[in-house]
Amino acid sequence: MLTEYDAVVVGSGPNGLAAAIEIARQGRSVLVLERATEIGGGMRTAELTLPGFHHDVCATVLPFGVGSPFFRSLPLERLGLEWVQPEIPLAHPLEGQDGAALYRSLGETASLLGVDAGSYEAVFGKLVSVWDELELALLSPMQRAPLHPVMLAGFARLGLQPATSLLRRIFTSEAARALVAGSAAHSILPLEKPWTSTFGLILTTLGHTRGWPSVRGGTRRLAEALAAHLVELGGEIATDRDVTVFGDIPSARVVLFDTSPGALARIVGDRLPERFSGRLARFEHGPGAFKLDFALAGPIPWAFLPARRAGTVHVGGSLAEIAESERSVWRGVPPERPFVIVAQPSVADTSRAPDGMHVVWAYCHVPSGSSIDMTKSIEDQIERFAPGFRDVILHRSAMSPADFERYNPNYVGGDIAGGAHSGLQIVLRPTSRLVPYRTPAEGVYLCSASTPPGAGVHGMSGFWAARAALAKELR
Repeated sequence: MLTEYDAVVVGSGPNGLAAAIEIARQGRSVLVLERATEIGGGMRTAELTLPGFHHDVCATVLPFGVGSPFFRSLPLERLGLEWVQPEIPLAHPLEGQDGAALYRSLGETASLLGVDAGSYEAVFGKLVSVWDELELALLSPMQRAPLHPVMLAGFARLGLQPATSLLRRIFTSEAARALVAGSAAHSILPLEKPWTSTFGLILTTLGHTRGWPSVRGGTRRLAEALAAHLVELGGEIATDRDVTVFGDIPSARVVLFDTSPGALARIVGDRLPERFSGRLARFEHGPGAFKLDFALAGPIPWAFLPARRAGTVHVGGSLAEIAESERSVWRGVPPERPFVIVAQPSVADTSRAPDGMHVVWAYCHVPSGSSIDMTKSIEDQIERFAPGFRDVILHRSAMSPADFERYNPNYVGGDIAGGAHSGLQIVLRPTSRLVPYRTPAEGVYLCSASTPPGAGVHGMSGFWAARAALAKELR
């Protein structure tokens, strides 16, 4: 049978578009199918609260996006993408007017950490000096021969440790511990678990090397730039094309799924061996997210003044408080004082809101599928560190775990990371196959965040899946 395309990609998130672009730039024909009316997956922007307030539905702060080796190889700026770097990437308020801040300058950040200045510079100075090489190694599948193995082993000695024990060992001040602990909590794991230090080390180092930027006008501009480049290369995109069975897909030599492992198994059906489908069914999804979007009459009145100039603010207090919040989530109990990640992109990008006004995005982790309304808990935490916050709220919009899954079926139970980072699943995603993207079904691949290197808007899962398909089926 003649095939219509060399490749069809199901899903137009960052990994789906990346996979399609990599295949298209090798001269192959490719079609992207998207179930929604708009491309982008987690890269969509909408007026969720009031007219003129442009909120990112999911991803806003994109250190992996600006740092992605694949994205940096593409002419996205020519196609309208503009990164916006806030003056301060990250702030972490503590009680009163105290806190810590991550500046682009390593020295400036360290100098404000008092007794821990030397320790901070020793740890992160070394990582910053080797980051160009280490970044690509960390964003590659571990099943292949590792890039820079000695350097990677040195990083692993720190990264494999639980964040609680590492931070208490290397730092003595609450400010330094809390600053890195907030980034470690992006693992969506109890901070007593192995691997959690990895997230703290990587995200903090990215703050110094790449920044924590957003996209001017909204993250949808990144999706639009990727799509425009794909079309330039001869690729095609079709929206409103919900794929529920394999017969919904036009004939192609290769099909790549930017979906959850469970969705792939359901769609591909008996083309997959029963044993492999069972392994996909056992893929572990992590906790969910509860998110609030705010339209504000003015900036958040943070008591810790650097937070007023930061693109991201971690709200959760001390290392011990953050650890308790994340531990509670894994026990299946919504935390009373949640660790809240706040993005305030309009601090640096005035196009996001009417003059003098602001958009803010805030979320916390909750048990998978939780139906508990966390609005008051999130607002209480922000008000705790920014007295008067509620006075500037014009409108709010909430997304529960169920809302996230309705918006994007990849977010199973509200899991926005594409799978839990627990145990070996942080690197062996979705199974322990030598080529993690390839399935036993001929020409069928998985390219979502449920494959290495995992969560983040970087497109590297799609890139590596495309390379695997090109090497085997599309030579």
